[in-house]
Amino acid sequence: MLDKKIGFIGCGNMSKAIISGLVNGGKIAPANIWVFDRKPQTNQAMAQQFGITPADSAEALAREVDILFGAVKPNVILKALKDVANQLKKDTLVVSIAAGVTLDSLASVLGHDRKIIRVMPNTPSLVNEGMTSVTPNVLVEQQETDEVVAIFESFGKAAVVSEYLIHSVVGVSGSAPAYVFMFIEAMADAAVLGGMPRAQAYQFAAQAVKGSAQMVLETGKHPGELKDMVCSPGGTTIEAVKVLEEKGFRAAVIEAMQQCMAKSEALSKKSV
Repeated sequence: MLDKKIGFIGCGNMSKAIISGLVNGGKIAPANIWVFDRKPQTNQAMAQQFGITPADSAEALAREVDILFGAVKPNVILKALKDVANQLKKDTLVVSIAAGVTLDSLASVLGHDRKIIRVMPNTPSLVNEGMTSVTPNVLVEQQETDEVVAIFESFGKAAVVSEYLIHSVVGVSGSAPAYVFMFIEAMADAAVLGGMPRAQAYQFAAQAVKGSAQMVLETGKHPGELKDMVCSPGGTTIEAVKVLEEKGFRAAVIEAMQQCMAKSEALSKKSV
């Protein structure tokens, strides 16, 4: 069990996912989790649901905690952290969830002697299937990085990633659920066209995607090899694959992700 106090400034969906993972996984005593949101009713609701400690102010929270999660919107994260920077203990680790805000930008308001980790979870974290990148600055010790990785692994998977790869993380993980949802929706539409009821079509399509993803993760086989296992000679699957190739399916995905990564880079430069 983590013997530290953890605080959250901002309590949106991602904070709730992290807190839920920590509490349900028994990784920390609920009383050692502090939260401050600008909406008082949110603080009280979280305290009632999880048994955590609501703070009277962001400053009061900052004085108490050993790990501080900055979980407000990217456009206000720097101001929020600047307001509490002087209240933090010397060794407090700051973890930012704000997309597009660099380690250097965070250090500019927190101090360049501050241990900072930048993380990027994705929305499947809300159903305990998240994928999170963890990017520490050079001051963060290995044990501290391991603790943050363990926090995010309480509701999915997490991996340490260098900051220069953040835009790739955005493309392949942060934004990716949207492409997958579109794929599921399109498959379900086709099944409905074939006569299947809508609700059943979503169930079949979503489970097929979930199960296929699990095969990639568990078997260690190349996705192309797994695809070949489904494609019988002259069969139905290879017919579908042929059409996807003709329509530029893979090229469209690659181009879409390239545009996504380019947009991420442009937004990151704007935030500096």
